[in-house]
Amino acid sequence: MFGLGVTEVLVILIVAFLLFGPQQLPEVGRQVGKAIKGLKEATEDVRKSVEPELNLMQAEMKSVEQDLESSMKEAEESIKSQVESSEASEEVKKA
Repeated sequence: MFGLGVTEVLVILIVAFLLFGPQQLPEVGRQVGKAIKGLKEATEDVRKSVEPELNLMQAEMKSVEQDLESSMKEAEESIKSQVESSEASEEVKKA
């Protein structure tokens, strides 16, 4: 539970009991529970609004990556053909 051990939880409960007393402790517990629930809901809302945009960005990145790889292959093939044609022309000159 939140990375807390048993002893830490007991110390927190004892301090809360001493601070708020037995009458207010259940109400404080409810308020804390409502706050945690609200935080979870807000986190879920943010995740739902950000996740589609993140997926779209990832798809765009894949597209850019594929375009870059394609361009690199074309450039490599172009350079190879230029080298081969220059080597062939050099052989023709030697002969």
